[in-house]
Order: sequence, then structure tokens, then C-alpha cells
Amino acid sequence: MKRTLLAVTALSVAATLVTPATPARAQERPLGTLRAQTAIQQGWLQLRLERVLPRLMREHGVDMWIIPMREYNEDPVFVGLVSPTTLAARRRTIYVFCDRGPEEGVERIAIGGNSQGGLYRVVRDPDAATGAAGGQERRAEPFGPDQWNLLPPIVEGCDPQTIAVNTSHTFAFSDGLSVGEWEQMSAAIPEPYRDRVVRRERLALDYISERLPEMLPTFIEMTKIAHEIIATAFSNEVITPGITRTEDVRWWMRQRLNDLGLDTWFHASVEVQRRGGVESSNPVIMHGDVLHCDFGVTALGLNTDTQHMGYVLRPGETDAPEGLKQALAAGNQLQDIVTEEMQPGRTGNEVLRRALARMRDAGIDGTVYSHPVGDHGHGAGPLIGLWDRQEGVPGRGDVPLRPNTWYSIELQATSPVAEWDGERVRMALEEDAYIDADGARHWVLSRQEHFHLVR
Repeated sequence: MKRTLLAVTALSVAATLVTPATPARAQERPLGTLRAQTAIQQGWLQLRLERVLPRLMREHGVDMWIIPMREYNEDPVFVGLVSPTTLAARRRTIYVFCDRGPEEGVERIAIGGNSQGGLYRVVRDPDAATGAAGGQERRAEPFGPDQWNLLPPIVEGCDPQTIAVNTSHTFAFSDGLSVGEWEQMSAAIPEPYRDRVVRRERLALDYISERLPEMLPTFIEMTKIAHEIIATAFSNEVITPGITRTEDVRWWMRQRLNDLGLDTWFHASVEVQRRGGVESSNPVIMHGDVLHCDFGVTALGLNTDTQHMGYVLRPGETDAPEGLKQALAAGNQLQDIVTEEMQPGRTGNEVLRRALARMRDAGIDGTVYSHPVGDHGHGAGPLIGLWDRQEGVPGRGDVPLRPNTWYSIELQATSPVAEWDGERVRMALEEDAYIDADGARHWVLSRQEHFHLVR
């Protein structure tokens, strides 16, 4: 009887929701099978380890970088160091990078774990630690002090002048070394080398933030998918004015991603602005409403972040009112200002200060809260404001912008709308952009300049 009542309740709840049909707009598996995606990611990993990591170690004056981690307590840099088939550290894994000079390059060593497709020398026993080949791929590896016992001969063999560890009071991406791991590592490092341990917070930060040019075509395809899903969500294929609620739309977007074999890094949001205000947290969408969504796509270890605006036409309208279009244009103008100021070498706080000064000179009432994007949705690198920190963000905003990095240009402009008797309407926009190797700024795909229209 209890099971029957639960089933009836579930059916009753489902019946109250509007569930629009899923349009066959994007092809199934638009980015290929998981196996195909994994092959692409493995190629990216090899390029990052061979091309990016040695350069950054030398740029930051690091001879050895030690990154220990335990299963399910991985360092944030973990995702940038391992194959896409390695979903977690195994027991304990200690990654060691030793710069043996320009001719020999940076040696990559995994104490425990596996070779990540042949990209690391695996050390599991004392013979391997002193120069043997490192053994075969195996799932069984030592867990406790044995792995720390393998570290000293590796340190001595490298003889580094500087040993970087990931500790930081400012950057989460550079603070992956737990207290427990540090206590054991500091005891394992041979005494003559202990005073050579240094903090190089920018090493992990810059490594995670730098994007390969080879990643961009995939990111463009991901952005196309994000735009297509938003365009469909903000159309009559999904919305029936007077019936559909905002929760229906956000769950349609989430389900659409799932149907395409894709994921997201946050639950989509859909909001309404309405003349006179909106009282409900899950309102029925009506004619004359201004719509806003925040939506991200996750695939191949990358993340997009997009915010677009929509408008629900009133009977007889063929476009949004002129006042709303002017408000959207003010948001576009602020996007131009921010991207023009995003010159490599400037800190995030400097970009924010210059952009806000130009914004005020242009008579725009807005806020800027842009951020890096890539391995993470809110990615490593300089913050360009936070919505509640328009005076700048100490520490996290003091990092300079670099070439070959990606950003979500996130901001809002609020404008009075004549057709709403001067009521102010907020245009919250977010579009992904990138800085190329030469420092030029580009939209990953395009930015929104016209409302998505629901009839």
C-alpha cells in the first residue's frame, strides 16, 4: 500500500509539470563517443606536459615540483596532469617533475599510480627509484610509508635548488597540499633539501589556466551547443506563454544536455523580469516578460559559461520594444569596453578599474564580474571583479592576464526602459572569449546582440 501511494504521488507531481518535447536539433553524441573524446584529451595532456609544463617551471624558477595526493582528496592540478581515464588518484600517488636541463628536459615520475599512457616513469620499488625502467602498469601499489620511502632517492638524483609545493593562502588552485601530506612529505625529503622547498603559487595557477590552441575547435563546438540549447529553450518549442514555468525551462535545458551525452558544472538558472515585478520564485512565463538564463556545458574536461536574454512577445509585437533593445545594446557596449581593456600583462584589478571608469564615462550603470574558464567553470587565473567587489579583488585580482587563456566575460548593465514607464531592466550577459598567443581578444563563437524571441 505504501509503495502504491508513493507511485501515485510521483505521478501526480510529474503531471503538474510541463514537459516540452525534446527537439532533434543537435545530433546524438555531437562531440563523438567517449572513446573518441578520450583520445583527443590524451593528446592534449601530452602537449601540456611536453610544451607547457617545462616552460612554466623555468619561468617560475622551479627545478622540482612535488605533488602528492590521496584517493578522493586530489590536488586541483590533478585533472591537468592525468589521462581522462584516471578519474581519481589510486590510494596515494606522488607526481614528481624534475628539470634536468634544456637538453634532457623535465622528467615526469609517478610514485604509485600508473604511467598515464606512457607519459610518466612509474616508481614502485627501490630499484626503480634509483633508475630502473619503472615496471609495468599495475593496479596494486603500496599505500602508506612505502611511497614516501621512494621519494628521497628521487630528490637526491635530481639535486634541485628549488622544490615547489602547492600551498597558498590566496589561490585554491595552488593550495592542494593537505596538512597530512605535507607533514609526511617534509619528513621524507632529505634533510639537506628541506630548506630548498618554496612556494610558487603561480606555477599551478598558470599551468591550469593556460589553454592549448588545439583545444579551441572543441570549445567552439561546445559553445555552439550551448547557444543552440539556449535558443531552443527560449522559443515556442519549449515555452508556451501562460503555461510554462521557469523551472520547466531550466530542467528542459539540463535534460537536453543529458540526452546529448553531455554534462554541466552547475544547475542552469532561468529568471523572469516583468513590468511591476515578479513575486513567485517559479513564475509562469507570460507575454511581455524579459527572460534570462545562466547555462554551462561540460565535455572533454572543459567547461563553458553563457548568459543570454530573451523576450516573450505580446500579441501584435514582432520584436522587443525599442527600450529593451537599447538596454541590451548598453550591455554589448560594456562587453566591448571590458574586452578592449583585457590586455595581457595587466592585472585583473587593473582591467576592472579601467573598464569601470570608461563605463561611467559612457553613462552605463553596470557591474563587471568576469572570470577565467577552462578546466574549471570558475577557472584559474585573474578575476576581473566580483559582483560584490567592484573595488577590486585583492590577491585573486592581482594576477596578470596571459596569452593563450580563456575568459567568461560576465557583467550586467541596468537601464530605464521607456515602454515600462522608466522601470529599470537588468541585462545580465556572459559570453566566453579567449586571448590568443599574440594577445588579441576574440569571442569563442559570437556574442548575443538580439533577444531570443518567444511568440
